[in-house]
Amino acid sequence: MEENMNNFELEVCIESVESALAAKRGGATRLEVCADLVIGGTTPGLCLYDEIRKNCDIKMHMLIRPRYGDFLYTEHEFAIMKNAIIRFRESGAEGVVIGMLKKDGTLDKERMRELIACAGDMRVTLHRAFDVCREPYEALETAIDLGVDTILTSGQQNSAKEGIELLTKLVERSAGRIEIMPGSGVNAEIIKELYERTGATAYHMSGRMVYDSKMEYRKAGVSMGIPTISEYELGITDEEKIHNARKVLEAL
Repeated sequence: MEENMNNFELEVCIESVESALAAKRGGATRLEVCADLVIGGTTPGLCLYDEIRKNCDIKMHMLIRPRYGDFLYTEHEFAIMKNAIIRFRESGAEGVVIGMLKKDGTLDKERMRELIACAGDMRVTLHRAFDVCREPYEALETAIDLGVDTILTSGQQNSAKEGIELLTKLVERSAGRIEIMPGSGVNAEIIKELYERTGATAYHMSGRMVYDSKMEYRKAGVSMGIPTISEYELGITDEEKIHNARKVLEAL
């Protein structure tokens, strides 16, 4: 790639106002706002959206995922998703991040169309439900047909580096019809290789660091959730990691 990449997107997934502010200071161009990133992310609350908006002038795309686990949703979960999209749209969010699968591993085209209708003029990203779908090229064409703006994907591997071959083919096949945004394991060290191999101009990262809680008193032997995850460790976006990734993008 000989031309400088002047038009890039650096999206940072966050779950707190503190992380949003750090991502903004580091040079993020957009946030994916989530809850529960430790389990892959779920739909955040409106109060988090409002507090970020009051303190941080940056585009926000809201994750719409009613629970952890697979992407085969009940009618009740589907109703919750539609309602969440409408409320975020009415609150002024710039985009939503969605994905639904059928039992056979194909995209749930019919119900995704309804979600996109609820989004109105918001931008729409197909999240990593894409990475567990049956056939990626079929899903690519379905997403394009639905009018999805972006596919967030690791190339159907645990990290974008491992999925670089499929990412390259997806960018080629998309031919500018949809944005392919590599995510999972993305950082300053890997962006240059991803760009040179794939040509992708949008990247998704967390830049999270685990910090020790400021709690002095700590009750031993009591877990509030997953026993292997400590309540006294907090994941927060590291400004420097975002800044370093931004510098790499600006240099390409």
